[in-house]
Amino acid sequence: MALDGIVIANLVHELNQTVLNAKISKITQPEPDELLLTCKGREAGQYRIAVSASAALPFLYLTDENRPSPLTAPTFCMVLRKHIANGRITAITQPHMERIIEFEIEHLNELGDLCKKKLIVELMGKHSNIIFCDGGGTIIDSIRHVSSAVSSVREVLPGRPYFIAGTQTGKINPLTASKPEIFAALEGRPCSVCKAVYGAFTGVSPLIAAEIANRAGLDADAPLLSCSAQERQHLCNHIAWFMEDIREKKFAPVIVRKKKEPVEFAAVRLTMYEDYDIEETESISRALAVFYAERNSYNRIRQKSADLRKIVSTALERSCRKYDLQQKQLADSEKKDKYRLYGELINSFGYNLPEGTKVLEAPNYYDDNRIIRVPLDTSLTPQDNAQKYFDRYGKLKRTAEALNGLLLETKAQIDHLESIQSALDIAVTGDDLVQIKDELMEFGFIRKGRNGKKQKIKSRPFHYVSSDGYDMYVGKNNYQNDELTFRFADGGDWWFHAKKMPGSHVVVKAGDGEMPDRVFEEAGRLAGYYSKGKDNEKVEIDYLQRKNVKKPAGSPPGFVVYYTNYSLTIAPDISSLTLVES
Repeated sequence: MALDGIVIANLVHELNQTVLNAKISKITQPEPDELLLTCKGREAGQYRIAVSASAALPFLYLTDENRPSPLTAPTFCMVLRKHIANGRITAITQPHMERIIEFEIEHLNELGDLCKKKLIVELMGKHSNIIFCDGGGTIIDSIRHVSSAVSSVREVLPGRPYFIAGTQTGKINPLTASKPEIFAALEGRPCSVCKAVYGAFTGVSPLIAAEIANRAGLDADAPLLSCSAQERQHLCNHIAWFMEDIREKKFAPVIVRKKKEPVEFAAVRLTMYEDYDIEETESISRALAVFYAERNSYNRIRQKSADLRKIVSTALERSCRKYDLQQKQLADSEKKDKYRLYGELINSFGYNLPEGTKVLEAPNYYDDNRIIRVPLDTSLTPQDNAQKYFDRYGKLKRTAEALNGLLLETKAQIDHLESIQSALDIAVTGDDLVQIKDELMEFGFIRKGRNGKKQKIKSRPFHYVSSDGYDMYVGKNNYQNDELTFRFADGGDWWFHAKKMPGSHVVVKAGDGEMPDRVFEEAGRLAGYYSKGKDNEKVEIDYLQRKNVKKPAGSPPGFVVYYTNYSLTIAPDISSLTLVES
């Protein structure tokens, strides 16, 4: 994702179209590093500006969502309320294509005199901040204080002068640069095309640099010096044309998705993502709000499940190592028949061996009497040598018998852990993790708590509706899979699962009649999407009526067997399906 100067330019343009000259009617600070400003205009109506100085996900956009604020307002919020509550936004600017938005605000002080203040939002990754200054540029307060002990470049403290740190040293503003200046800025840079572009100009991110290179027909990763003079000139022309569109406010906000998951956003069309889903939005605020909401949800569930993932990953790695060792031991035990043969041959042909014989040469009556050499221990009699080989045979036979059972147990545990790993990938909320944790405790991967109190289960299977109106249900974990298959589904309902890989059980309520072919295809897509083969182009799906699915006694949750089924191979794409509830 790239919250770069181009996105900021789009935001400034949008803010100027909406909240310029509006009055700040309400100021809240819902999080330690977030602000929510409610603005009202005579004609424009009401808008809310959400601002975050989070080091991980800084943002600023217009939103309709109201956030609950703490009972006691933080100090920074109180300072803003004191100075600019009911103030009017008179200007919104972006200095030098930086990732900075400056709000100039007029307000009346205690004496009724007109005063000017500045609220400066810096959206610079870990250096993000929200700084409040007086009309002369002196800092009144900031949402994050930065002392000289933290930064040697500048202090952000009350009473200090505000200035923009020289983070873009050596870069030029592409909006004001001419074509010769653009060419000169790129000339001679010993790096890739992409790095040369974003390294030469302010406000240009690697994403935009790669997009410009793609529009120019160049490989973004190719060395700039390997390009011909004509190609470099063509690149400069595309940079100039791109910046001309920005000057003319020709923005086209988009969200790039891969398998419905947002991976990028931009203020312009991205031609380099032809193989991805491109969602165009009506405004950059909408793009940012949707992107950050979905990414926040994704990151939050990944963080909540991190401990469970580590437990499952460690147990799975240990089980795989044990399985490999058991297979190796089983392969070694295959020598048992050789030792049995050695013992038989010694008993059959070794009765008259002279003392001190090291090797017995005897015909193998199991292999057309071909001569075989049997090593002998000269310190033992022929009968003792035979017994020694029979003992080895017996030991390896017992080992092989035990290993066959152990291999089945270990493989079952690997399959079980992989199914739990798949359930962790499917989980979308913290409630979805409760049953997974219960399952890990039940099978001894996590120690049970002393109080033994179980959390209330709020998670429910996914409920989709097919294009023809049939209800389709997807289990999020092994417990839900069992519940769907053996308690919820009727015998005549249809059951789907990805073939020979971990995944969810999918149940389609068939009703009284036969289902159209399209329903089978859509259910197959669901089974492929909610399986380990989600990222494959095609997934093979088994499907059959629920009455033919059986659960072996004592098997772990989610494990089933079936002996007659149909199969289909289909792409795991569910973009055409409607999710009713989760």
